[in-house]
Amino acid sequence: MTSRFASAPVRYGLVAIIVVLDQLTKVAIDRSLALYERIPVTGFFNITKAYNEGAAFSFLQDAGGWQRWFFTIVSSVVSIMLIIWLSRMSSRERWLGIAIAMILGGALGNLIDRVIYGHVVDFVQIYWRGWWTFPSFNVADAAISCGAAILIVLTLFEKPEESATSR
Repeated sequence: MTSRFASAPVRYGLVAIIVVLDQLTKVAIDRSLALYERIPVTGFFNITKAYNEGAAFSFLQDAGGWQRWFFTIVSSVVSIMLIIWLSRMSSRERWLGIAIAMILGGALGNLIDRVIYGHVVDFVQIYWRGWWTFPSFNVADAAISCGAAILIVLTLFEKPEESATSR
């Protein structure tokens, strides 16, 4: 018996929800805050507008501009590969489908930013007592991270299906 959530249309729906939520939050932050303006939320969490021209953790942030096109091409190729993977996936691969959909949604959300603005809008800032700050991130980054975490758990703990010949 297969789950409805395992179907391809639902997986692509998850991708669409992530992209839309990511873009809506980025537009709201970009329109309402000045660059690096902070809104304290808790003692360890701020909403802070930042632009990231690099990759994860601001990798190659100050590389001179070529990184925009490099990351645009890499994101495009990875997104195409994930779309193909998702389309070929069995409906029995429920959690794998969720993981790939989350990664694809996040990749597309950040790809849209790179193509349109030349940078990614980040706004979630986690910190601890003024001496440690995690690099700012956004909804797309969170989706990619959660999808990657699911992939890691599946890789480490999922039991391979028994084939009919091994019974």
